[in-house]
Amino acid sequence: MYKRILLKLSGESLVGDKGFGIDPEMIMHYAQEIKELVAHDIEIAIVIGGGNIFRGLQAGPNGIARVQGDYMGMLATCINGMALQSVLESVGVYTRLISAIEMREIAEPYIRRKAIRHLEKGRVVIFTAGTGSPYFTTDSAAALRANEIKADVLLKGTRVDGIYDKDPEKHDDAEKFDAITFMEVIEKNLKVMDMTAFTLCNENDMPVVVMDIHEKGNILKLINGENIGTTVTR
Repeated sequence: MYKRILLKLSGESLVGDKGFGIDPEMIMHYAQEIKELVAHDIEIAIVIGGGNIFRGLQAGPNGIARVQGDYMGMLATCINGMALQSVLESVGVYTRLISAIEMREIAEPYIRRKAIRHLEKGRVVIFTAGTGSPYFTTDSAAALRANEIKADVLLKGTRVDGIYDKDPEKHDDAEKFDAITFMEVIEKNLKVMDMTAFTLCNENDMPVVVMDIHEKGNILKLINGENIGTTVTR
């Protein structure tokens, strides 16, 4: 179904059972899933968060200015990106680490045409440092990069298998949506991505699939046309 995808991974998804930092088993799980996609000639870009290390929203209560905190969060995404790059290369996947904040010693600066060329050559592109600007989440960065590289879909990996009318981890009677529109998500006030990201995808007709990233083989099943997760379209 999709030739070029952008995968959004939250920093918290790397934690596993550890509660903080990076779980080696979890990051290896992601690496193996991505390797399987590469073997099927899928072009993959990844936007990774930094919430397992630091979130900008943590700044205020700690006496840190919000802007400063957001930049700290961006640097946390670079740490996660470096870890994912290293594990991917350990299993034989060619990668490029790209940062929206210039740090020449560890990552390439973001140049749209160059990033697309990497994808065309079969390299996994890992976007870090968000958008490079404060007040924007990594969800917004994922929506922005997905549109810039003309991805076929934005995949948001979570620990639940789609979008529900209420939190399925708290309510046994929660009902899952197989498909839903951007406007319905907004009207129902479903907390999936932030409003900036949703608006950007809606205006540019970028489909979003929310899915369980922890289930082995789920992304490949989706690529092959199986009904996985919840698809959000205009």
